[in-house]
Amino acid sequence: MPVVMWDFKHCDPKRCSGVKLAKCRMLKTLKVGQRFRGIVASPEGKQAVSPADRATVEAYGAGVVDCSWAKLDEVPFAKIKGPTDRLLPYLVATNPVNYGKPWKLNCAEALAAIFYITGFPEHGEELLSKFKWGHAFYEVNAGLLNRYAKCKDSTEVVQVQNDYLASLEKKKDASDEEENSDEDEDDLLFHNPNRQTAFTAYDSDDDEDDEESDEEESDEEEDDNEDEDDEHDEDKESSVDQHASKVIVDKLGNTHIVA
Repeated sequence: MPVVMWDFKHCDPKRCSGVKLAKCRMLKTLKVGQRFRGIVASPEGKQAVSPADRATVEAYGAGVVDCSWAKLDEVPFAKIKGPTDRLLPYLVATNPVNYGKPWKLNCAEALAAIFYITGFPEHGEELLSKFKWGHAFYEVNAGLLNRYAKCKDSTEVVQVQNDYLASLEKKKDASDEEENSDEDEDDLLFHNPNRQTAFTAYDSDDDEDDEESDEEESDEEEDDNEDEDDEHDEDKESSVDQHASKVIVDKLGNTHIVA
């Protein structure tokens, strides 16, 4: 199945996936003015690639215009565009340069997307197999690619895309509301005098009683120790320390050991 690319050399050839595919003889580079009858991923497309393009891909293959979005004015689209130019729907890049960025697919990803959507996933996998990161493209975009592949035409593909983007926006709004709600609760806890126990380990009255009790116990232990032989002093002191330690559980359920 033919795979082609118009290369306008806008990117580093050492990092260009299209150049690598050409070196692997999996892609043919076309010159400006050469026409191609297959489906082409191009910024000049008027509709999205869809399963309706399957017959064209099967007969003539797929192609891509390798150019920079920042330099579209420099590309002579009039000499290469045709009726089979297509836009790619929402997908997320997994290449090292633009990983995680939507729409920022490189040549290999764009070509693979055409094959996945039009029903030739094995061709997409073959192209991506030449890259260490290639497997990630389908793993990240599998849900969307499968939905696009079940559509009838470009209109349905765009609808699936828009529904998905709307769901992302809804989730983002819900997340923002939850975050704002948490912030409001934090503010309420901070300013509400009735909730001061949330920031107190234990009440001050308990502190005083505990300190007095500790002092009394310590005094009693010291008197007992004075009556014992010197050879048992260390054992007795250890025993005093153990009995003098007190476990306190505050109102929040936190455990404190007070010496």
